[in-house]
Amino acid sequence: MALNYIDEIAARIEATLDPEQRPDDDAWALYRLYALLVLVKGVDVSLEDVHDAWSVWMATINPKHDALVPFSSLDPAKRSEDGPYAQAIAAVARVLNSQSFDGTGAR
Repeated sequence: MALNYIDEIAARIEATLDPEQRPDDDAWALYRLYALLVLVKGVDVSLEDVHDAWSVWMATINPKHDALVPFSSLDPAKRSEDGPYAQAIAAVARVLNSQSFDGTGAR
């Protein structure tokens, strides 16, 4: 099955993450939000951006999650948990920028 450009980026993000860092839940919607961050923030993605995207996803699957608060309200250890995702998003953005990604699979 051919992936659309959003799902192609989402798949790249998932593949970039260490398997132990991938969410246990069905996270395809989360990876799509992270794909949006690749497109709009690219290598400038922040931990707060990642947390906000995660919060949108979490609000649909567990609206009472204890980390579903503004980034500034999280303790430093909890904030750092967004690091691997920000790194994966930035890494995918760097690759796509270097490949002149056009969203069709063509380079």
